[in-house]
Amino acid sequence: MRIALVTDAWMPQVNGVVRTLTAIRRELESMGHELLVVSPDRFANLPCPSYPEIRLALARRRSVGRLISAFGADAIHIATEGPLGLAARRWCIAQGLRFTTAYHTQFPDYVAARTGVDAGWIWRYIRWFHAPAEAILTSTPSVDAVLRHHGLPRLRRWGRGVDLTTFSAAGATDPAITTLAGPILLYVGRVAVEKNVEAFLEAPVAGTKVVIGDGPARAMLAARYPQAHFPGARFGPALAAAYRSADVLVFPSRTDTFGLVMIEALACGTPVAAYPAPGPVDVLDATVGAIDPDLAVAIGAALGRDRATCAAYAGRFTWAASAAQFLAGLAPIGASAAARAA
Repeated sequence: MRIALVTDAWMPQVNGVVRTLTAIRRELESMGHELLVVSPDRFANLPCPSYPEIRLALARRRSVGRLISAFGADAIHIATEGPLGLAARRWCIAQGLRFTTAYHTQFPDYVAARTGVDAGWIWRYIRWFHAPAEAILTSTPSVDAVLRHHGLPRLRRWGRGVDLTTFSAAGATDPAITTLAGPILLYVGRVAVEKNVEAFLEAPVAGTKVVIGDGPARAMLAARYPQAHFPGARFGPALAAAYRSADVLVFPSRTDTFGLVMIEALACGTPVAAYPAPGPVDVLDATVGAIDPDLAVAIGAALGRDRATCAAYAGRFTWAASAAQFLAGLAPIGASAAARAA
């Protein structure tokens, strides 16, 4: 199958959306499928205000449509609601082509956290954007419930995976982390206001707090919490070593739809503490993590979880299974529609 994947989020960005899409592309190509990634690097682009890592493509629907038409796509998937996704949506509708979308992030909550804009206004756009899709691919039942509440019923499950060759309980630890006073409490992810990192740093618990990642709030938080450690971003084996070195991964976000770092940590044998929010309530169970409205309580409970059980639990999340769900959720554009687009 020839699949056109349209996304405003792409490398060199470092976030869960990009990591998911690159993993799925790798899996699908290994299965013999061909993918066209329509991303901002193909067009003139500008940095997103307050989030310069995100590039906003200056692309018209016809420019996006020409790429997809020349590729001869059998299916079109629009991954994001940004300028490229909007251009692709408009082209598909104008050409009478079926397409699918995905709901990767709690976009209204993110925008509200970063700008103060009422999330209700953003939901109007989200409903309008996704309504024509043949299906909206979602990662968890909690996300399904949110979208149905906002009038978007055509949902298909698309779970997430973990690279078990990189993230496993067997392997090196990080000496810079293991020598810190325990218990070692770890945060991994973007250091930004919407990730609620400050709630982790404010939690009244014993031990040493380590924040791995980068983002616009890193300098401010490092200055405000000098007792915490901010070693920067880690990837691949270095990130796996950091997970293995921690006693608990703390996931303070209330706006993520899944949270890839949780299953990566579990695969390395590290239990997870989180709020009762979308993502954690669907990914974790009481054998591998702890969920509580009081983050300090969740951290204390998670410290008692068995590391071997955590690693075994993570084995159920594979990118191969995720790719199979993605394929099952696609909507072929059909021969007559393809002819009209040519």
